[in-house]
Amino acid sequence: MVALTDKVQSSRLTIEVSQTVTDTTAIRSLDWDRDRFDIEFGLQNGTTYNSFLIRGEKIALVDTSHAKFRQQYLDTLQGLIDPRKIDYLIISHTEPDHSGLVKDVLELAPDITIVGAKVAIQFLENLTHVPFKRIQVKNGETLDLGNGHLLEFVSAPNLHWPDTIFTYDYKTQTLFTCDAFGMHYCSDYTYDENLAEIEPDFRFYYECLMAPNARSVISAIKRMEKFGEINTIATGHGPLLRHNVVEFVGRYLEWSQAQTKGETTVAVFYYSDYAYSDRLSQAVAHGVTKTGIAVEMLDLRSADQQEIRELASSAQGLIVGTPPVSGPDAELAEEAISTILASTHAKQAFGLYECGESSLSVYPLEVKFKQTGIKQAFPSIRVTENPTENTYKLCEEAGTDMGQLLGLKKAVQQMKSLDNDLDKALGRISGGLYIITATKGEVSSAMLASWISQASFQPLGLSIAVAKDRAIEALMQVNDSFVLNVLAENNYQKLMRHFLKRFAPGADRFEGVETQSASNGSPILTDAVAYLECQVASRMELSDHWIIYATVETGRVSDPDILPAVHHRKVGNHY
Repeated sequence: MVALTDKVQSSRLTIEVSQTVTDTTAIRSLDWDRDRFDIEFGLQNGTTYNSFLIRGEKIALVDTSHAKFRQQYLDTLQGLIDPRKIDYLIISHTEPDHSGLVKDVLELAPDITIVGAKVAIQFLENLTHVPFKRIQVKNGETLDLGNGHLLEFVSAPNLHWPDTIFTYDYKTQTLFTCDAFGMHYCSDYTYDENLAEIEPDFRFYYECLMAPNARSVISAIKRMEKFGEINTIATGHGPLLRHNVVEFVGRYLEWSQAQTKGETTVAVFYYSDYAYSDRLSQAVAHGVTKTGIAVEMLDLRSADQQEIRELASSAQGLIVGTPPVSGPDAELAEEAISTILASTHAKQAFGLYECGESSLSVYPLEVKFKQTGIKQAFPSIRVTENPTENTYKLCEEAGTDMGQLLGLKKAVQQMKSLDNDLDKALGRISGGLYIITATKGEVSSAMLASWISQASFQPLGLSIAVAKDRAIEALMQVNDSFVLNVLAENNYQKLMRHFLKRFAPGADRFEGVETQSASNGSPILTDAVAYLECQVASRMELSDHWIIYATVETGRVSDPDILPAVHHRKVGNHY
């Protein structure tokens, strides 16, 4: 069922208004064409920004919208209610896509009281530059709107913003969660009616934003247990969850428990609401989680010295986003860095990235870390201008390098544990030699592959096994395009050696390689004997690989007399 009462349209930005539960109205800003969001997020189905009105004896507005919807959103809000009658504006977190119109709402309703976590209130003071009434809330505190609408707040930091809170309405059994349990999926459906259709977007969203904060996810779910039955999860992005609440919460818990069960942990220290720190830290952390290594993120703005000391001494990997060198927080940041340095030990690895022009340079800090005797996992990352897609991809690949370094010993042990006869038998399964190439936006990548097979006749399709920690995996989501380059039997060694080498984070995989562009935008290798242009149709998750099923759209053979290269292995415990 589609719950629609009104739509205001401008190009591909629309507003949907629907009555969801008793006394509650959803104002959903539908961004149909947005194709990039956060870190390396490639969006296939757009996104939404959801806001809610709760009408008790007093009235609360939960979140606003993105600034691109300014006039549409404000017109819609004023069509529903005189903003001066709204008593409270609840800020789930201060990320701009949810708080982008707070200042505008304050201008329309100067007597409104803003409700949020302490960090959120502090950030809004700097954002709005106008005085406003406020209530700082902590976990378990309540706000009574009357008529049974008792709201209780749940502290949920790092999901995925440091100041995140959930809001539970006891009357309607609705939990307002902002980013958590959401997805970037834009459609006319208000609710999660088609589970199969939205599952890939739900999982991809979790992997990019929530997996790096798996411990925080588990803590938030434990705090949710006191509410018993939750009828609706009113998310900040995508459809509201009503039909699959138990299923989706269960998946979050299962995925997060799997993410945190490992013995190895990487600590990511960052400084929230400063320059590009938040999104860069998410990109680095996402790269680590792709290797199966657990991540624990710590905001140096709000953490105390004991928290910093304990995490810095217990984690096997330390990744630090450089803090500001001036301003009111500089002294606090310097103390935090000193605590991290004093807590290191020889068995750890470290990595550094800058957060913006006004942050501490990575180079003097790199020297200090090296003086402690610990290993550097990836070259320090400098950020001297606004981050691009390639910047976020660089950070993700750096995080993956850290995870692979820390997981190397375990990987070797697993290879040696395989039964010798079974190992040799598996090695008798042969395959071809291929280079997969893909381009999405500004980012391009490539991978040497041999685990590839034709999978269907109608439509023509093939399957590819892609390790979860491969850089190209992020460019092979459902509906993404790529090229499968088939290497020639008599001319494969040069290309194989090139793409087998370990590339530094952000390195150009195609430097020195002759290419031309396919119709789908991905590179075709000039020396390949054949190529196929493909589109990802579906993905199946395994323990350490994704099985990609792709349909073949077009292809060409350069010389029909040349045979494709064949890859023979001796053992089955590695490629």
